[in-house]
Amino acid sequence: MAETTADPPTQFGVNLNNREPLIAPDYDLAALLDLSARVEALGFDSVWVGDSLFSKPRYEAMSLLSAISQRTGRVKLGTACLVSSMRNPLYLALEWATLDSMRNPLYLALEWATLDQISGGRTIFGPCMGNPEQGVRREFEALGLPFGDRATVFEEGLEIVGELFRTGRTSFKGKYFNYEDVAFHSGTEMAPLRPIQQPPPIWIVSNPRLVGDKPTEKMRAIMERACDRIIRLGDGWMTCCRAMHPEELTEQIGYLTEAAERHGRSFDDYTVAYQVTMNIGDSADEARTAFGDYISKYYPELSQAMDLSNWGPVGTPDDIAAWLREFQARGVRHFICRFGAIDQFGQVERFAREVLPAFQTQEVR
Repeated sequence: MAETTADPPTQFGVNLNNREPLIAPDYDLAALLDLSARVEALGFDSVWVGDSLFSKPRYEAMSLLSAISQRTGRVKLGTACLVSSMRNPLYLALEWATLDSMRNPLYLALEWATLDQISGGRTIFGPCMGNPEQGVRREFEALGLPFGDRATVFEEGLEIVGELFRTGRTSFKGKYFNYEDVAFHSGTEMAPLRPIQQPPPIWIVSNPRLVGDKPTEKMRAIMERACDRIIRLGDGWMTCCRAMHPEELTEQIGYLTEAAERHGRSFDDYTVAYQVTMNIGDSADEARTAFGDYISKYYPELSQAMDLSNWGPVGTPDDIAAWLREFQARGVRHFICRFGAIDQFGQVERFAREVLPAFQTQEVR
């Protein structure tokens, strides 16, 4: 009898849209917390929140996840994504520069370790370095951070956070950060303060074509650096916003596989996650209209720069399922579902009732 092997089950999470309480009159923080509990009860695998400073104001991600951790008991808790490069103060090599008051990688690691402990070891750290919006550039400028070298700031911060997750101490030396045997341990504690998970999964965001297409050679260089970063410093790749281009997912998985081989690792050990924004309706036209109105409020700048169709599928439950199957077949193992609609509860309930069951039967081959 031929041996059969089971594919890893595809998992589904929900982004709770922590910006929506500021733009929707009938969706406040209490409703968001209620929704987190409902998402868990409906059988989803994870809940997520986003991050921004003032270009797209929303309630702060880690504080909110702490509260959500007390309303749930099973689902994973993640950020999609946390702009970790903006939580790093720097001594810049400029006469006018001073140490910014924002958090640095030490505080970020301490805060995330605390969140992981509070949640019982359920966190997934989803960091990103910041997209090319003008609003994000203004955030970097306001914080005294070098937007043009944000990739280096991002990578150094991830190295430090990862080391602190694993060991509780660091002696990192880099371009922007330098530490000498800094530890969450004074000698009187039983052990260094660390997360329950050792370490928590780190799913690094890479969206190289978020706004427009770049020249081939420049794109190749960006892609190679991003993939090397994911393999060296993370456990997974999180992406979004190119819903009409599944071939690009396959392309970047190719780069990631090559990077894994260079580092002597197997890409099979990494998770591919896709944050997809969708709207479920009785017809494509109905869903598209509601979706467009919502995205224009949620992302006032990006909604003008991106083709609306690249955010994700709109239409009937069958339309949504067909899109998910295409990206599932290309390697996505965790979908983070964000619903582009004022009625968050209605969309979540409908997805759980009319889409999710089609993916809950594990196929054996």
